[in-house]
Amino acid sequence: MFCRVPGGTVGLCLGLSVLLLAGCGQKTETAAPAPPPVTVAQPTKRTVTDWDEFTGRFDSVEQVQVRARVTGFVTSVAFKDGAIVKSGDLLYEIDPRQYEAVAAQSKGQLADGNAKIDLAQRELARAESLIKTDAVAENIVDQRRQALAGAQAATLEAQGALKRAELDIEFSQVRAPLDGRISRHLVSVGNLVQGSESGATLLTSIVSLDPIYVYFDMDESIYLKNNKLWFEGRRPSSRDTPNPVQITLTGETKPSHEGKMDFLDNRLDVSTGTLRGRAVVDNHDLSILPGQFARVRVLGSAPYEALLLPDTAIATDQSRKIVFVVKDDNTVEARPVTLGALDDGLRVVKEGLKPDDNVIVDGLQRARIGAKVSPHPAAAAGGAKP
Repeated sequence: MFCRVPGGTVGLCLGLSVLLLAGCGQKTETAAPAPPPVTVAQPTKRTVTDWDEFTGRFDSVEQVQVRARVTGFVTSVAFKDGAIVKSGDLLYEIDPRQYEAVAAQSKGQLADGNAKIDLAQRELARAESLIKTDAVAENIVDQRRQALAGAQAATLEAQGALKRAELDIEFSQVRAPLDGRISRHLVSVGNLVQGSESGATLLTSIVSLDPIYVYFDMDESIYLKNNKLWFEGRRPSSRDTPNPVQITLTGETKPSHEGKMDFLDNRLDVSTGTLRGRAVVDNHDLSILPGQFARVRVLGSAPYEALLLPDTAIATDQSRKIVFVVKDDNTVEARPVTLGALDDGLRVVKEGLKPDDNVIVDGLQRARIGAKVSPHPAAAAGGAKP
């Protein structure tokens, strides 16, 4: 547009026209963003059983320190270090010759005693026959009775000495008192070992392996929980019932051994506030050794119906656990929940959910409380049992 302005310029009018046209243009409207997509699923419902989990340590059911029972020089070591031995297997031999000599001496003393008894019996019978005719004095009969009693006592003493010598000969062969795995030999051939009761020489040790114990400590709160369940009749007590136990060894992700509860202590440890428990575990392949650590799962409840979710659906809001539930109008609601243990890859939800709730299981980072989302059903409930 051109303006006739005295003394003005055509360019100024043209610029004003352009500005006026721009001011008359319509405003551009911005489209609202689409709700973010999320994946939802209803809780899995199935029968579960709670388990209490502890750290345990294995120990042998039977263990023995093998010590010398007689004094003497070791003449042979008859086992391989670390081998499996059976009850009665020969382990050590101690020189038995001195005990064999004592046994021979005791046999001679016993034979002498028997001969003296025989003589004393004949002399006593003769004296008792003569006293009837007053051929001997009565004190002679008494003396011969005393001689017989002395011979019998000497014979008993000789019998005892012979039995002791025979035991010493038997003890000179050290044998395994139980089945199990033996340690290394602590005394070599040629060494003198002592067999005294107060200072008997330690030769080696043996531990049984099958079955094997696993010990663990439970805190007071778990003990009180299980005690309450027992009073309510919802869980048998491990004091009088061999409740099942599952064992997970170091490096394993799933239980590989099973056992049964065998013992609960009669008091809590005042220094730790824990109660000692024990389970018996089969160890047929002898792969578990005393001293190993393991995770111990003990039956914690009777079977019950529960709702379960994957752990990826659970968020943390300060000190509480929450899940995001999509309501009928597709808005998101935060629902506080009380969680239980894992069961076959899913987390038990004890409180806070209903079976028909649509829970966000994927896309939590895109959900906002009170905002709309675009829910899509999950292809399959992860970890659910068929």
